[in-house]
Amino acid sequence: MTSVRKRLARLPITVRNIEALGAAGTPPTDTPDWIWDVDHPYLHGVFAPITTEMSADTLEVEGELPDSLVGAYVRNGPNQRFKPETKYHYYDGDGMLHAIYFRDGKASYVSRWIHTFAFRREEEEGRNIWPGLAGPFDFSLPHSPIKDNSNTDVIFYNGKLLSLWYLAGVPYEIDPLTLKTRGAEDFGGKLRHTLSAHSKTDPRTGELIMFNYGNEPPYMTYGVGSPTGELIHEVPIDIPGPRSPHDIGMTENYSILHDLPFFQDVDLLDTANKRQVRFHPDLPARFGVIPRYGRSDEVRWFEADPCYILHIVNCWEEGDWIVMDGCRQPDPSYERDPGNEGLASMLSLRQRIHMLHRWRFNLKTGETREHRIDELNTEFPTVNPLYAGLKSRYSYNQFIPPMDRTPGSVTGHCQTFDGLVKYDTETGSYERWDYGEGCYGNEAPFAPKIGATANDREDDGYVVTFVTDTATWQSECHLFDAQNPGDGPIARIKIPQRIPIGFHTTWVRGEDLGWA
Repeated sequence: MTSVRKRLARLPITVRNIEALGAAGTPPTDTPDWIWDVDHPYLHGVFAPITTEMSADTLEVEGELPDSLVGAYVRNGPNQRFKPETKYHYYDGDGMLHAIYFRDGKASYVSRWIHTFAFRREEEEGRNIWPGLAGPFDFSLPHSPIKDNSNTDVIFYNGKLLSLWYLAGVPYEIDPLTLKTRGAEDFGGKLRHTLSAHSKTDPRTGELIMFNYGNEPPYMTYGVGSPTGELIHEVPIDIPGPRSPHDIGMTENYSILHDLPFFQDVDLLDTANKRQVRFHPDLPARFGVIPRYGRSDEVRWFEADPCYILHIVNCWEEGDWIVMDGCRQPDPSYERDPGNEGLASMLSLRQRIHMLHRWRFNLKTGETREHRIDELNTEFPTVNPLYAGLKSRYSYNQFIPPMDRTPGSVTGHCQTFDGLVKYDTETGSYERWDYGEGCYGNEAPFAPKIGATANDREDDGYVVTFVTDTATWQSECHLFDAQNPGDGPIARIKIPQRIPIGFHTTWVRGEDLGWA
Protein backbone atom coordinates (compact mmCIF):
# COMPACT_ATOMS: atom_id res chain seq x y z
CA MET A 1 0.00 0.00 0.00
CA THR A 2 1.25 3.48 -0.85
CA SER A 3 2.47 5.17 2.32
CA VAL A 4 0.57 8.09 3.79
CA ARG A 5 3.62 10.31 3.30
CA LYS A 6 3.83 9.45 -0.41
CA ARG A 7 0.11 9.90 -0.85
CA LEU A 8 0.22 13.34 0.74
CA ALA A 9 3.13 14.27 -1.48
CA ARG A 10 0.82 13.92 -4.49
CA LEU A 11 -1.41 16.70 -3.15
CA PRO A 12 -0.66 20.42 -3.44
CA ILE A 13 0.65 21.51 -0.03
CA THR A 14 -1.92 24.11 0.97
CA VAL A 15 -3.36 25.26 4.27
CA ARG A 16 -6.67 23.87 3.08
CA ASN A 17 -5.25 20.38 2.64
CA ILE A 18 -3.43 20.35 5.97
CA GLU A 19 -6.53 21.49 7.82
CA ALA A 20 -9.00 19.32 5.95
CA LEU A 21 -6.91 16.16 6.27
CA GLY A 22 -7.09 16.45 10.05
CA ALA A 23 -4.11 18.03 11.79
CA ALA A 24 -5.06 16.22 15.01
CA GLY A 25 -3.70 12.90 13.76
CA THR A 26 -2.77 10.66 10.87
CA PRO A 27 -5.13 11.07 7.88
CA PRO A 28 -7.42 8.12 7.19
CA THR A 29 -5.98 5.57 4.76
CA ASP A 30 -9.13 3.45 4.19
CA THR A 31 -10.11 5.64 1.24
CA PRO A 32 -10.31 5.05 -2.53
CA ASP A 33 -7.03 5.71 -4.37
CA TRP A 34 -8.54 8.47 -6.51
CA ILE A 35 -9.06 10.60 -3.36
CA TRP A 36 -5.37 11.50 -3.22
CA ASP A 37 -5.51 13.15 -6.64
CA VAL A 38 -8.35 15.47 -5.60
CA ASP A 39 -7.67 18.64 -3.64
CA HIS A 40 -11.07 19.08 -2.04
CA PRO A 41 -11.65 19.43 1.72
CA TYR A 42 -14.97 17.61 1.58
CA LEU A 43 -13.32 14.48 0.23
CA HIS A 44 -10.67 14.25 2.96
CA GLY A 45 -10.45 14.02 6.72
CA VAL A 46 -13.78 13.58 8.48
CA PHE A 47 -15.56 13.65 5.10
CA ALA A 48 -13.37 11.08 3.33
CA PRO A 49 -15.39 8.17 1.91
CA ILE A 50 -14.63 4.56 2.74
CA THR A 51 -14.15 1.86 0.14
CA THR A 52 -15.95 -1.20 1.43
CA GLU A 53 -19.19 -2.54 2.82
CA MET A 54 -18.90 -4.65 5.96
CA SER A 55 -20.70 -7.03 8.30
CA ALA A 56 -19.40 -7.90 11.77
CA ASP A 57 -20.88 -9.91 14.64
CA THR A 58 -20.20 -9.68 18.39
CA LEU A 59 -18.51 -6.30 18.57
CA GLU A 60 -16.10 -5.39 21.35
CA VAL A 61 -17.91 -3.51 24.13
CA GLU A 62 -16.45 -1.33 26.86
CA GLY A 63 -19.04 -1.27 29.62
CA GLU A 64 -22.23 -3.31 29.59
CA LEU A 65 -25.15 -3.42 27.19
CA PRO A 66 -28.46 -3.45 29.10
CA ASP A 67 -30.91 -6.26 28.40
CA SER A 68 -33.66 -3.65 27.85
CA LEU A 69 -31.82 -2.29 24.78
CA VAL A 70 -33.17 -4.25 21.80
CA GLY A 71 -33.30 -2.86 18.28
CA ALA A 72 -31.24 -1.17 15.57
CA TYR A 73 -29.59 2.22 15.17
CA VAL A 74 -29.35 3.09 11.45
CA ARG A 75 -27.60 6.12 9.96
CA ASN A 76 -27.64 7.45 6.40
CA GLY A 77 -24.98 9.65 4.84
CA PRO A 78 -22.75 10.46 1.84
CA ASN A 79 -19.97 8.10 0.72
CA GLN A 80 -18.67 9.01 -2.73
CA ARG A 81 -18.06 5.87 -4.83
CA PHE A 82 -16.19 7.30 -7.86
CA LYS A 83 -14.03 10.33 -8.54
CA PRO A 84 -16.29 13.33 -9.26
CA GLU A 85 -16.19 14.55 -12.85
CA THR A 86 -17.64 17.98 -11.99
CA LYS A 87 -17.70 20.29 -8.96
CA TYR A 88 -18.21 18.40 -5.72
CA HIS A 89 -20.41 19.18 -2.74
CA TYR A 90 -20.35 16.79 0.19
CA TYR A 91 -24.14 16.40 -0.17
CA ASP A 92 -23.31 14.62 -3.46
CA GLY A 93 -21.80 11.46 -1.96
CA ASP A 94 -23.54 8.17 -2.72
CA GLY A 95 -25.86 7.07 0.06
CA MET A 96 -24.45 4.54 2.51
CA LEU A 97 -26.22 3.10 5.54
CA HIS A 98 -24.45 2.11 8.76
CA ALA A 99 -26.37 0.07 11.34
CA ILE A 100 -25.61 -1.37 14.75
CA TYR A 101 -27.96 -4.04 16.10
CA PHE A 102 -28.54 -4.72 19.80
CA ARG A 103 -29.93 -8.06 20.92
CA ASP A 104 -29.32 -10.49 23.79
CA GLY A 105 -26.75 -8.15 25.35
CA LYS A 106 -24.60 -8.18 22.19
CA ALA A 107 -23.99 -5.81 19.29
CA SER A 108 -23.37 -6.40 15.57
CA TYR A 109 -22.68 -4.02 12.66
CA VAL A 110 -23.53 -3.73 8.95
CA SER A 111 -22.72 -1.08 6.32
CA ARG A 112 -24.16 -1.05 2.78
CA TRP A 113 -24.37 1.35 -0.14
CA ILE A 114 -27.88 2.28 -1.22
CA HIS A 115 -28.32 0.91 -4.73
CA THR A 116 -30.18 3.78 -6.35
CA PHE A 117 -30.75 3.96 -10.09
CA ALA A 118 -27.76 6.30 -10.46
CA PHE A 119 -25.53 4.14 -8.24
CA ARG A 120 -26.27 1.02 -10.28
CA ARG A 121 -25.62 2.80 -13.57
CA GLU A 122 -22.32 4.26 -12.35
CA GLU A 123 -21.29 0.91 -10.89
CA GLU A 124 -21.83 -0.69 -14.29
CA GLU A 125 -19.69 1.91 -16.07
CA GLY A 126 -17.10 2.26 -13.31
CA ARG A 127 -17.20 6.04 -13.23
CA ASN A 128 -19.12 9.04 -11.97
CA ILE A 129 -21.86 10.09 -14.43
CA TRP A 130 -24.30 12.40 -12.66
CA PRO A 131 -23.30 15.92 -11.57
CA GLY A 132 -24.02 17.06 -8.04
CA LEU A 133 -25.48 20.05 -6.28
CA ALA A 134 -22.92 22.54 -7.61
CA GLY A 135 -23.72 21.55 -11.23
CA PRO A 136 -23.59 22.09 -14.09
CA PHE A 137 -26.79 20.05 -14.39
CA ASP A 138 -27.24 17.62 -17.26
CA PHE A 139 -30.88 17.44 -18.35
CA SER A 140 -30.07 14.74 -20.91
CA LEU A 141 -29.49 12.18 -18.17
CA PRO A 142 -32.32 9.79 -17.24
CA HIS A 143 -34.41 10.34 -14.09
CA SER A 144 -32.67 13.50 -12.88
CA PRO A 145 -30.15 16.15 -14.07
CA ILE A 146 -28.48 15.90 -10.64
CA LYS A 147 -27.59 12.70 -8.80
CA ASP A 148 -30.53 11.47 -6.72
CA ASN A 149 -28.38 9.62 -4.19
CA SER A 150 -30.97 8.96 -1.44
CA ASN A 151 -28.32 9.80 1.15
CA THR A 152 -30.21 12.13 3.51
CA ASP A 153 -32.77 10.41 5.68
CA VAL A 154 -33.77 6.91 6.75
CA ILE A 155 -37.10 6.03 8.36
CA PHE A 156 -38.89 2.84 9.37
CA TYR A 157 -42.31 2.31 7.79
CA ASN A 158 -44.47 -0.74 7.07
CA GLY A 159 -41.84 -3.22 8.21
CA LYS A 160 -39.01 -1.79 6.12
CA LEU A 161 -36.54 1.05 5.96
CA LEU A 162 -37.01 3.86 3.45
CA SER A 163 -34.05 5.98 2.35
CA LEU A 164 -34.92 9.53 1.26
CA TRP A 165 -33.23 12.51 -0.41
CA TYR A 166 -33.53 16.10 0.80
CA LEU A 167 -34.14 17.57 -2.68
CA ALA A 168 -37.10 15.18 -3.09
CA GLY A 169 -36.15 11.98 -4.86
CA VAL A 170 -37.12 8.37 -5.39
CA PRO A 171 -37.70 6.60 -2.04
CA TYR A 172 -35.86 3.28 -1.81
CA GLU A 173 -36.96 0.25 0.17
CA ILE A 174 -34.21 -1.26 2.35
CA ASP A 175 -34.19 -4.57 4.22
CA PRO A 176 -33.92 -3.52 7.90
CA LEU A 177 -31.75 -6.53 8.87
CA THR A 178 -29.32 -6.77 5.96
CA LEU A 179 -29.47 -3.16 4.63
CA LYS A 180 -29.76 -4.53 1.10
CA THR A 181 -31.71 -2.34 -1.30
CA ARG A 182 -34.91 -4.02 -2.47
CA GLY A 183 -35.80 -1.36 -5.04
CA ALA A 184 -37.79 1.83 -5.49
CA GLU A 185 -40.86 2.25 -3.27
CA ASP A 186 -43.99 3.24 -5.23
CA PHE A 187 -46.68 2.86 -2.53
CA GLY A 188 -48.74 0.24 -4.26
CA GLY A 189 -48.12 1.77 -7.69
CA LYS A 190 -49.81 5.04 -6.70
CA LEU A 191 -46.79 7.29 -6.10
CA ARG A 192 -46.34 9.28 -9.32
CA HIS A 193 -43.69 11.72 -8.13
CA THR A 194 -40.68 11.99 -5.84
CA LEU A 195 -40.71 12.19 -2.05
CA SER A 196 -38.81 14.49 0.28
CA ALA A 197 -36.72 13.56 3.28
CA HIS A 198 -38.23 13.94 6.75
CA SER A 199 -41.54 12.31 6.02
CA LYS A 200 -42.88 11.06 9.36
CA THR A 201 -44.22 7.71 10.59
CA ASP A 202 -47.00 7.96 13.17
CA PRO A 203 -46.08 5.47 15.93
CA ARG A 204 -49.72 4.99 16.92
CA THR A 205 -51.39 4.46 13.54
CA GLY A 206 -48.44 3.30 11.42
CA GLU A 207 -49.33 5.92 8.77
CA LEU A 208 -46.69 7.85 6.85
CA ILE A 209 -47.05 11.64 6.67
CA MET A 210 -45.25 12.75 3.51
CA PHE A 211 -44.59 15.72 1.26
CA ASN A 212 -42.96 16.57 -2.04
CA TYR A 213 -41.78 19.81 -3.63
CA GLY A 214 -40.43 20.94 -6.99
CA ASN A 215 -39.88 23.76 -9.48
CA GLU A 216 -43.15 23.40 -11.39
CA PRO A 217 -46.81 23.54 -10.26
CA PRO A 218 -47.96 22.14 -7.98
CA TYR A 219 -44.91 23.38 -6.11
CA MET A 220 -45.80 21.20 -3.13
CA THR A 221 -47.92 18.12 -2.52
CA TYR A 222 -48.98 16.54 0.75
CA GLY A 223 -50.00 12.96 1.32
CA VAL A 224 -50.59 10.07 3.69
CA GLY A 225 -49.46 6.47 3.33
CA SER A 226 -51.48 3.66 4.91
CA PRO A 227 -50.00 1.33 7.56
CA THR A 228 -49.79 -1.34 4.83
CA GLY A 229 -47.82 0.81 2.38
CA GLU A 230 -50.37 2.33 0.00
CA LEU A 231 -50.83 5.99 -0.87
CA ILE A 232 -54.32 6.73 0.48
CA HIS A 233 -54.46 10.54 0.44
CA GLU A 234 -52.76 13.24 -1.59
CA VAL A 235 -53.52 16.90 -2.35
CA PRO A 236 -51.66 19.78 -4.02
CA ILE A 237 -50.66 22.68 -1.76
CA ASP A 238 -51.08 26.24 -3.04
CA ILE A 239 -47.86 28.22 -2.45
CA PRO A 240 -46.57 31.27 -4.38
CA GLY A 241 -43.77 29.50 -6.22
CA PRO A 242 -40.90 27.02 -5.89
CA ARG A 243 -39.73 26.65 -2.31
CA SER A 244 -37.13 24.64 -0.41
CA PRO A 245 -38.90 23.14 2.63
CA HIS A 246 -36.85 20.63 4.55
CA ASP A 247 -39.19 19.21 7.19
CA ILE A 248 -42.85 18.69 8.05
CA GLY A 249 -44.64 18.71 11.40
CA MET A 250 -47.08 16.07 12.62
CA THR A 251 -49.64 15.96 15.44
CA GLU A 252 -52.37 13.42 16.17
CA ASN A 253 -54.83 15.15 13.80
CA TYR A 254 -52.88 17.72 11.78
CA SER A 255 -49.76 18.23 9.70
CA ILE A 256 -47.70 21.43 9.52
CA LEU A 257 -46.28 22.47 6.14
CA HIS A 258 -43.45 24.99 5.67
CA ASP A 259 -43.31 27.91 3.22
CA LEU A 260 -40.10 29.69 4.24
CA PRO A 261 -38.36 32.73 2.69
CA PHE A 262 -35.20 30.84 1.72
CA PHE A 263 -35.48 29.38 -1.75
CA GLN A 264 -33.70 29.13 -5.06
CA ASP A 265 -33.67 31.68 -7.84
CA VAL A 266 -35.61 29.88 -10.59
CA ASP A 267 -34.61 32.45 -13.25
CA LEU A 268 -30.96 31.70 -12.54
CA LEU A 269 -31.65 27.99 -12.85
CA ASP A 270 -33.32 28.54 -16.23
CA THR A 271 -30.75 30.98 -17.67
CA ALA A 272 -27.46 29.84 -16.15
CA ASN A 273 -28.21 26.20 -15.27
CA LYS A 274 -27.28 27.06 -11.69
CA ARG A 275 -28.98 26.45 -8.36
CA GLN A 276 -28.57 29.37 -5.96
CA VAL A 277 -30.63 29.67 -2.80
CA ARG A 278 -31.31 33.13 -1.35
CA PHE A 279 -32.82 34.44 1.87
CA HIS A 280 -35.67 36.94 1.50
CA PRO A 281 -35.93 38.73 4.89
CA ASP A 282 -38.79 40.91 3.60
CA LEU A 283 -41.06 37.84 3.42
CA PRO A 284 -42.60 36.16 6.47
CA ALA A 285 -42.16 32.52 7.37
CA ARG A 286 -45.47 30.75 6.73
CA PHE A 287 -46.76 27.55 8.29
CA GLY A 288 -49.72 25.68 6.82
CA VAL A 289 -51.79 23.59 9.23
CA ILE A 290 -53.83 20.95 7.41
CA PRO A 291 -56.02 18.15 8.84
CA ARG A 292 -54.34 14.81 8.29
CA TYR A 293 -56.82 13.97 5.50
CA GLY A 294 -57.50 17.61 4.65
CA ARG A 295 -58.27 19.16 1.27
CA SER A 296 -56.12 21.83 -0.35
CA ASP A 297 -58.61 24.54 0.63
CA GLU A 298 -58.53 23.45 4.29
CA VAL A 299 -54.92 24.59 4.86
CA ARG A 300 -54.73 27.36 7.50
CA TRP A 301 -51.67 29.58 6.96
CA PHE A 302 -49.94 31.27 9.89
CA GLU A 303 -47.25 33.94 9.48
CA ALA A 304 -44.18 34.29 11.69
CA ASP A 305 -40.88 36.18 11.69
CA PRO A 306 -38.65 35.47 8.65
CA CYS A 307 -36.35 32.49 9.17
CA TYR A 308 -35.41 29.08 7.89
CA ILE A 309 -35.88 25.74 9.63
CA LEU A 310 -34.02 22.58 8.82
CA HIS A 311 -35.41 20.29 11.49
CA ILE A 312 -38.46 20.10 13.71
CA VAL A 313 -38.16 18.74 17.25
CA ASN A 314 -41.83 17.79 17.70
CA CYS A 315 -45.39 19.10 17.33
CA TRP A 316 -48.56 18.56 19.34
CA GLU A 317 -52.04 19.91 20.08
CA GLU A 318 -53.05 21.94 23.15
CA GLY A 319 -56.73 22.83 22.91
CA ASP A 320 -57.08 25.34 20.06
CA TRP A 321 -53.29 25.61 19.74
CA ILE A 322 -50.80 23.75 17.58
CA VAL A 323 -47.35 23.79 19.20
CA MET A 324 -44.19 23.31 17.14
CA ASP A 325 -40.61 23.17 18.47
CA GLY A 326 -37.69 23.35 16.07
CA CYS A 327 -34.20 24.69 15.41
CA ARG A 328 -34.62 28.16 13.92
CA GLN A 329 -32.11 29.95 11.69
CA PRO A 330 -32.71 33.71 11.98
CA ASP A 331 -30.50 34.33 8.94
CA PRO A 332 -29.66 31.31 6.75
CA SER A 333 -27.74 33.34 4.16
CA TYR A 334 -23.99 32.96 3.77
CA GLU A 335 -21.14 35.12 2.55
CA ARG A 336 -19.92 34.68 -0.99
CA ASP A 337 -16.41 34.62 -2.41
CA PRO A 338 -16.68 35.67 -6.09
CA GLY A 339 -13.31 34.08 -6.83
CA ASN A 340 -14.29 30.73 -5.36
CA GLU A 341 -18.07 30.76 -5.38
CA GLY A 342 -18.93 27.08 -5.15
CA LEU A 343 -16.33 25.93 -2.64
CA ALA A 344 -16.57 28.97 -0.39
CA SER A 345 -20.26 28.35 0.21
CA MET A 346 -19.35 24.95 1.64
CA LEU A 347 -16.40 25.94 3.79
CA SER A 348 -16.25 27.87 7.04
CA LEU A 349 -18.41 30.73 5.81
CA ARG A 350 -21.25 28.28 5.48
CA GLN A 351 -21.86 27.94 9.21
CA ARG A 352 -25.25 29.20 10.32
CA ILE A 353 -26.75 29.69 13.73
CA HIS A 354 -29.54 27.31 14.81
CA MET A 355 -31.42 28.06 18.03
CA LEU A 356 -34.15 26.08 19.77
CA HIS A 357 -37.47 27.87 19.19
CA ARG A 358 -41.19 27.40 19.84
CA TRP A 359 -44.10 28.46 17.63
CA ARG A 360 -47.77 28.33 18.64
CA PHE A 361 -50.66 28.59 16.14
CA ASN A 362 -54.24 29.17 17.29
CA LEU A 363 -56.72 27.39 15.03
CA LYS A 364 -59.62 29.39 16.41
CA THR A 365 -58.24 32.97 16.26
CA GLY A 366 -55.47 32.64 13.65
CA GLU A 367 -52.92 34.05 16.12
CA THR A 368 -49.22 33.14 16.00
CA ARG A 369 -46.97 33.27 19.03
CA GLU A 370 -43.29 32.44 19.06
CA HIS A 371 -40.33 32.61 21.40
CA ARG A 372 -36.74 31.43 21.61
CA ILE A 373 -36.14 28.58 24.05
CA ASP A 374 -32.34 28.84 24.09
CA GLU A 375 -29.44 30.45 22.19
CA LEU A 376 -27.02 27.51 22.08
CA ASN A 377 -26.11 26.54 18.51
CA THR A 378 -27.57 23.04 18.16
CA GLU A 379 -29.25 21.00 15.46
CA PHE A 380 -30.33 17.47 14.42
CA PRO A 381 -32.84 17.18 17.30
CA THR A 382 -34.45 13.87 18.27
CA VAL A 383 -37.20 12.90 20.71
CA ASN A 384 -38.56 9.70 22.16
CA PRO A 385 -40.28 8.30 19.02
CA LEU A 386 -43.25 7.09 21.10
CA TYR A 387 -43.99 10.78 21.74
CA ALA A 388 -43.93 11.86 18.08
CA GLY A 389 -47.00 14.05 17.57
CA LEU A 390 -47.70 14.14 21.33
CA LYS A 391 -46.65 16.72 23.91
CA SER A 392 -43.01 16.12 24.77
CA ARG A 393 -40.50 17.77 27.06
CA TYR A 394 -37.05 16.50 26.10
CA SER A 395 -35.00 16.99 22.95
CA TYR A 396 -31.59 15.47 22.23
CA ASN A 397 -29.58 17.82 19.99
CA GLN A 398 -26.10 17.96 18.51
CA PHE A 399 -23.88 20.86 19.59
CA ILE A 400 -22.20 22.86 16.80
CA PRO A 401 -18.94 24.36 18.11
CA PRO A 402 -17.76 27.94 17.48
CA MET A 403 -16.35 28.51 14.03
CA ASP A 404 -12.65 28.15 13.30
CA ARG A 405 -12.21 30.56 10.39
CA THR A 406 -8.80 29.28 9.38
CA PRO A 407 -9.02 28.81 5.59
CA GLY A 408 -10.15 25.29 4.87
CA SER A 409 -10.94 24.35 8.47
CA VAL A 410 -14.09 22.30 8.99
CA THR A 411 -14.22 22.89 12.77
CA GLY A 412 -17.56 24.47 13.57
CA HIS A 413 -19.02 23.44 10.23
CA CYS A 414 -22.76 22.77 10.45
CA GLN A 415 -22.08 19.05 9.96
CA THR A 416 -19.39 18.53 12.61
CA PHE A 417 -20.90 17.88 16.03
CA ASP A 418 -18.85 18.24 19.19
CA GLY A 419 -21.33 17.13 21.80
CA LEU A 420 -24.72 15.81 22.84
CA VAL A 421 -27.20 18.25 24.42
CA LYS A 422 -30.32 17.15 26.30
CA TYR A 423 -32.87 19.98 26.45
CA ASP A 424 -35.78 20.46 28.78
CA THR A 425 -37.95 22.44 26.35
CA GLU A 426 -40.28 23.61 29.11
CA THR A 427 -37.54 25.37 31.10
CA GLY A 428 -34.86 25.90 28.45
CA SER A 429 -32.29 24.21 30.67
CA TYR A 430 -29.91 21.61 29.29
CA GLU A 431 -27.07 19.24 30.09
CA ARG A 432 -24.24 18.53 27.70
CA TRP A 433 -21.66 15.83 27.05
CA ASP A 434 -18.68 16.74 24.85
CA TYR A 435 -17.37 13.92 22.67
CA GLY A 436 -13.76 15.00 23.21
CA GLU A 437 -11.12 17.00 21.37
CA GLY A 438 -10.84 15.90 17.76
CA CYS A 439 -13.95 13.70 18.03
CA TYR A 440 -17.16 14.18 16.09
CA GLY A 441 -20.57 12.64 16.63
CA ASN A 442 -23.73 11.99 14.66
CA GLU A 443 -27.44 12.50 15.10
CA ALA A 444 -28.43 10.56 18.21
CA PRO A 445 -31.88 8.93 18.22
CA PHE A 446 -33.74 7.98 21.37
CA ALA A 447 -34.06 4.22 21.93
CA PRO A 448 -37.06 3.31 24.12
CA LYS A 449 -36.62 0.32 26.38
CA ILE A 450 -38.13 -2.88 25.08
CA GLY A 451 -41.84 -2.94 25.88
CA ALA A 452 -42.01 0.82 26.62
CA THR A 453 -45.13 2.87 25.83
CA ALA A 454 -46.01 6.57 25.71
CA ASN A 455 -47.44 6.15 29.23
CA ASP A 456 -43.96 5.54 30.65
CA ARG A 457 -41.58 8.26 31.69
CA GLU A 458 -40.57 10.15 28.55
CA ASP A 459 -36.79 9.99 29.08
CA ASP A 460 -36.64 6.41 30.39
CA GLY A 461 -34.51 4.87 27.67
CA TYR A 462 -31.22 5.34 25.86
CA VAL A 463 -29.57 7.68 23.37
CA VAL A 464 -27.28 6.19 20.73
CA THR A 465 -24.71 7.80 18.43
CA PHE A 466 -21.62 7.04 16.35
CA VAL A 467 -18.46 8.93 17.39
CA THR A 468 -15.15 9.02 15.49
CA ASP A 469 -11.78 10.11 16.90
CA THR A 470 -9.69 11.92 14.25
CA ALA A 471 -6.47 11.13 16.14
CA THR A 472 -6.87 7.43 15.43
CA TRP A 473 -9.86 7.33 13.02
CA GLN A 474 -11.46 4.76 15.34
CA SER A 475 -15.25 4.88 15.21
CA GLU A 476 -17.38 3.77 18.14
CA CYS A 477 -21.02 3.63 19.07
CA HIS A 478 -21.67 5.49 22.34
CA LEU A 479 -24.67 4.55 24.44
CA PHE A 480 -26.10 7.04 26.96
CA ASP A 481 -28.69 6.80 29.71
CA ALA A 482 -31.29 9.23 28.32
CA GLN A 483 -32.10 10.55 31.79
CA ASN A 484 -28.49 11.59 32.48
CA PRO A 485 -26.51 11.88 29.22
CA GLY A 486 -24.27 14.51 30.82
CA ASP A 487 -22.73 11.71 32.89
CA GLY A 488 -21.18 10.27 29.72
CA PRO A 489 -21.61 6.97 27.87
CA ILE A 490 -22.62 3.89 29.81
CA ALA A 491 -21.12 1.74 27.05
CA ARG A 492 -18.78 2.20 24.08
CA ILE A 493 -18.86 -0.29 21.21
CA LYS A 494 -15.93 -0.43 18.78
CA ILE A 495 -16.91 -0.29 15.10
CA PRO A 496 -14.61 -2.27 12.77
CA GLN A 497 -14.45 0.45 10.14
CA ARG A 498 -14.29 4.24 10.09
CA ILE A 499 -17.65 5.99 9.74
CA PRO A 500 -17.46 9.29 7.80
CA ILE A 501 -19.58 12.35 8.49
CA GLY A 502 -23.25 11.58 7.93
CA PHE A 503 -26.79 12.87 8.04
CA HIS A 504 -29.93 11.39 9.58
CA THR A 505 -30.72 8.33 11.64
CA THR A 506 -33.52 6.22 12.98
CA TRP A 507 -34.07 3.79 15.82
CA VAL A 508 -35.93 0.61 14.87
CA ARG A 509 -37.51 -1.02 17.91
CA GLY A 510 -36.91 -4.68 18.63
CA GLU A 511 -40.67 -5.17 18.58
CA ASP A 512 -40.71 -4.02 14.94
CA LEU A 513 -37.93 -6.42 14.03
CA GLY A 514 -39.74 -9.38 15.56
CA TRP A 515 -37.23 -9.65 18.40
CA ALA A 516 -39.73 -9.18 21.24
